[in-house]
Amino acid sequence: MEQDFISVDEILQEYEGKKGNLIPILQAVQRQKGYLSKSDIRYISEKMHIPIAEIYGVVTFYAMFRLEPQGEHIIKICKGTACHVADADSIKEAVVDYLKLEEGEQTTADGKFTVMEVACLGCCSLSPVIMIDQQTFGKLTPNSIPGILSRFKK
Repeated sequence: MEQDFISVDEILQEYEGKKGNLIPILQAVQRQKGYLSKSDIRYISEKMHIPIAEIYGVVTFYAMFRLEPQGEHIIKICKGTACHVADADSIKEAVVDYLKLEEGEQTTADGKFTVMEVACLGCCSLSPVIMIDQQTFGKLTPNSIPGILSRFKK
């Protein structure tokens, strides 16, 4: 048995025989490893006798699951109506430029930041808004982004 799967086996054992155990198992593996790797999903599929396609169906349906490692700091860019009208696109562009992310990348090469768009952060009166590790920053301009992000680079 590969060292990487020992913890997965422990999780599977904990939930063995419980109905509706797939989601809690996936959550536990992700909590432990930070994301669900292809090999973890394949292993869970084999051990639980659940088709890989079914597991991927669950993982891709629920936004809480991640298939890629995430950065130490999570940056959520609000794309709700108020933020969109207040030019959230220029805020996202400033974040991406500052972090030097390539087209399609979400996580910086050093693993420090992951950038994601969210439907709404519920801070419409502060639009445009970003959230970094549960800390909200509002009334943003592209010029304010370097100062905010530099606080998290340390």
